[in-house]
Amino acid sequence: MPGSLLTSLRRLACAALAAVVLATTGAAAAALPGVAGLADLPQRWRDDDGRELVLAALAGERVILTMAYATCHRVCPLTIDALARMQRRLDERGEHAQIVVVGYDPANDDPAAWRQYRRSRHLDRPNWHFLTGDEASTNALAHALGFDYWRYDEHVMHELRALVFDPRGRPEAALGPETPDWASAL
Repeated sequence: MPGSLLTSLRRLACAALAAVVLATTGAAAAALPGVAGLADLPQRWRDDDGRELVLAALAGERVILTMAYATCHRVCPLTIDALARMQRRLDERGEHAQIVVVGYDPANDDPAAWRQYRRSRHLDRPNWHFLTGDEASTNALAHALGFDYWRYDEHVMHELRALVFDPRGRPEAALGPETPDWASAL
């Protein structure tokens, strides 16, 4: 084999090996630049039973996180339906994930409001967490994850969006209106 062909083949083999190593070492976080990991987010929240939940405590399992508000009638029901389809897909595969919904509206999305929301939608699985926090933590979380929202009268205007974190708490997928089937991202 001529030297230049052998050198080219070696370079190609090294590039292929590097691609495999990057793909298998969790370099997926690089696919979501600027998105914080779970450990970098505000940590202290209250669930719909009023108990404290620390986001980092969910490490070790895949986490699907979104934001919503309990009185939303347009975007949030679509988001919850998409999360329910993801739950069914996980169940079909025998996989498990923590599904976290953080309230955009801390003044109204208190534990009682989320408890009623869960009850009325039959979302009683223990891996679903409906959380509320203070205004500063809510704003910091939304900003760190790129969840844009604003208030218009009594409404919270926001996007259809969720993030999937791997078991190490690193962001692995961003889901939105451009993702036609969120369950296919699993």
